[in-house]
Amino acid sequence: MDAVQRRDKDPLAWTAGITLAFLALVWHRLGIPSKIMFDELHYVPAARKLLELVSANPEHPLLGKEIIAASIWLLGDEAVNWRIPSALFGAFGLFAFGRLLWWASERRFATLAGLFLLATNFIWFIQSRIAMLDMFMATLGMVALWQFAAAMRVPARQARWRLALTGLCFGLALGAKWSIAPAALLPGLTFLVLRLRDHGLHAFTRSNTRPLPGVSLMEAAFWLGSVPLIVYWLTYLPAFFYLQNPVSPWDFVGHHRYMLELQDSVKKLHPYRSVWYEWVINWRCVWYLYEPVDGAQRGVLLIGNPFTTLAGLPALVWCIWAGIWRQRTDALAFALLYAASLGLWLVSTKPIQFYYHYLLPGAFLMACLALALDELWRKGGRWEWIPAIALGTAGAMFVWFYPIISAAVLHEGKQAYAHWMWLHSWR
Repeated sequence: MDAVQRRDKDPLAWTAGITLAFLALVWHRLGIPSKIMFDELHYVPAARKLLELVSANPEHPLLGKEIIAASIWLLGDEAVNWRIPSALFGAFGLFAFGRLLWWASERRFATLAGLFLLATNFIWFIQSRIAMLDMFMATLGMVALWQFAAAMRVPARQARWRLALTGLCFGLALGAKWSIAPAALLPGLTFLVLRLRDHGLHAFTRSNTRPLPGVSLMEAAFWLGSVPLIVYWLTYLPAFFYLQNPVSPWDFVGHHRYMLELQDSVKKLHPYRSVWYEWVINWRCVWYLYEPVDGAQRGVLLIGNPFTTLAGLPALVWCIWAGIWRQRTDALAFALLYAASLGLWLVSTKPIQFYYHYLLPGAFLMACLALALDELWRKGGRWEWIPAIALGTAGAMFVWFYPIISAAVLHEGKQAYAHWMWLHSWR
């Protein structure tokens, strides 16, 4: 009875409320600028051509462009309509992140703190307001991880359909952008490692055991391996019917070689290029917009929250320690997700990389920070002020930088950006 009384209450209603507030903030001025902004240059024209069954931007998977094209077809070819899908996905992705945190930790404060930290980490907010592919990938990946985390907690009768939904969403996420691939591998590896650790070679014949009693390794391999690949293949369906040079559904490997060649062929240096260690310390930004547009000087600076981006690093170290020495599986899981999603860019051969590739690692870092703050909150007494100050500082940073990350009117004119240039490398 005591254990039941101490169990945290699921903050589902608060999660929904924070999500709606985030969506309202994202929606404000969503149509500004009323013209192409930064990498929309690649994806909006590609979506238009897709409506005519013409190939464009073939180096990236299709699903994100299909979603943008559907919005243009349904609502009209205007800036706000290009970005509505990203806004909706961004809000739902925040909700999915909250559910993932809850099912992984079952800690109320950690869940709500994580939601606030992700909503104010700048990157998630900015990518929810631009017609690029990243938010579709990140959101579908968060939904998949949420379902897997829930499958590990719920009764067996629910676990199977959640496992199936995990595979479905990972396949869709891959169909938006390949960046989710390292995180998509972890649930299957987790399943395999736990079975092998408990039963050795007998793991291949045991099913009534953890992590999901009643689900064999072969069945898990189907849901977490075969289903994502099948769904991913189906996201290319329009490409099979291009009016010129359609993609062969039976030469999928050859088409992917072509896609990789296109990605690796970009050699021209970009002024906003950066590498992974610069993302980790928030050293290099990307100017999505800075010019007079829609009647005023406006700007959109892609950068991380100056406080939480750095505060997350000691929290990451704590999560690794707590995961190994205190068997905190939730802390270890988010540390591994961070390492895997960032590790992709350590080994990637893509010659030109940008800070927005830190979208997924940055989100998992916010989960690490939320778990570390929750640990201090639970200590009580003199430790409680640290989480309160941390969340307050995160919110204050978001408010201070809001004009330069949201295309607001900058009344000081062309030199207005100087207010926020704390580092020379941000210029």
